[in-house]
Amino acid sequence: MPAGLHKMQVEASRDEIWKFVSEMDAWAPLVPGYIDHEILNERESTWKFKTDLGLMKKKIHLKVDITEWQEPRKVTFNLTGINERFKGNGYFEAESIGRNASNMTGYLEINAEGPLSKMVTPLLNSILPELTTELTEAVAYKVEGMYSSK
Repeated sequence: MPAGLHKMQVEASRDEIWKFVSEMDAWAPLVPGYIDHEILNERESTWKFKTDLGLMKKKIHLKVDITEWQEPRKVTFNLTGINERFKGNGYFEAESIGRNASNMTGYLEINAEGPLSKMVTPLLNSILPELTTELTEAVAYKVEGMYSSK
């Protein structure tokens, strides 16, 4: 089960992190390899991005379904491949550690399905930790840039 988890300290309050991650338009463009996204409604969107799977580069088109908004600390989502056979899930979670500091955790899990899953799973095992780190850090740095000067 390929997954990645990244936890880091953010110089922003939990409420400021929530304000950012509760808007999919804010963090969708921070996905590594981002191409485009479309908001379908408050809980559903589609995203397109390019990823490097070892020897091949793939354009991924997926559907993101928000399964739970736990204001002000956690957003949980499911991922479903549109052009590739995979399913997954993830979340962003913020824990207050001070007035203007929080610990933020990003998590992604993606499972390949179908006849190519035995080949794709080892690739996912190698790239998901890095992808999760890049996305979590991009969100954290964006939030800090917006709020840390207050």
